[in-house]
Amino acid sequence: MEPSPAASDASAERRRSPSATTGDDATPARRATAASGPADPPRTVRILPRSGWQPIDLAELWRFRELLVILALRDVRVRYKQTVLGAAWAVIQPVLTMVVFSIFFGNLAGLNRRIEGGIPYPLFTFCALLPWQLFSSSLTSAGTSLVGNQSLISKVYFPRLVIPLASIFGSLVDFFVAFVVLIGMIVAYVLMGHDVAPSWAIVTLPLFVALAFLTALAVGLWLSALNVEYRDVRYVIPFIVQFWMFVTPIAYPSSLVRDRSVALYRLYGLNPMVGVVDGFRWALLGNAPAPGGALAVSVAMMVALLVGGLYYFRRMERTFADLI
Repeated sequence: MEPSPAASDASAERRRSPSATTGDDATPARRATAASGPADPPRTVRILPRSGWQPIDLAELWRFRELLVILALRDVRVRYKQTVLGAAWAVIQPVLTMVVFSIFFGNLAGLNRRIEGGIPYPLFTFCALLPWQLFSSSLTSAGTSLVGNQSLISKVYFPRLVIPLASIFGSLVDFFVAFVVLIGMIVAYVLMGHDVAPSWAIVTLPLFVALAFLTALAVGLWLSALNVEYRDVRYVIPFIVQFWMFVTPIAYPSSLVRDRSVALYRLYGLNPMVGVVDGFRWALLGNAPAPGGALAVSVAMMVALLVGGLYYFRRMERTFADLI
């Protein structure tokens, strides 16, 4: 039986009408969509090859700030995942090192008598071990960060600088945990009658923390880029950290070098951690001497390492995906 023309027209009208097929509740949503205007077109990112020495694109790095936060949080979670003591490891390492230094360098070598201002030797060394631990752990993490994230680098594009930056930010958690212990030690020694209460110089403490952070980033950029091309660099990093520790005034005061020769002391300042450690003690311990001329040399050396590291990292960045 053939359908009537009226029935065919009604069926065609239902097919054309959206309310007949999707319901009356679809009409308000469609009206809201039409009122809001057309959707924004997708953003196109054009990746072009670079040549020569290029500066860091800070605008691009800022656009990937969420990725930086995600990778930093991931490193922190992985660091403490399935551990017995968790964040306590950030305290155990500097405390045990302080005990060893106090026994062998402080008592047996007699360095506790060379400390200026009557600062107790355990507090003297622990105050220096905090910025050193921040520097050494950040340097080690940044130096091996690119190779450790090779699957991510070879699959998707993003500023490669995000990876060493994220690994360094994870080390700040250990620093702040151990810093609470240092504050407790200062309070304990003040209650025992030692004049080690912080002075107005404590307001400069963030500057020296930033100096340690930037020094670790500067050296880490060089090592991470070199580690992609030469895989044996990862075996050199522990040796560099160990050697660097003994040329930094942690177990001994920098006055031993300054009393020998002022020119030698300024040359000693080519180690950026000299200015960090001396400044950290001056900011937190009341009678600690102020950092001398080596601080300016340390800052200048850090800036040179950082600028050179950023340009070298940027130059080598285009080959990471191929070499890694």
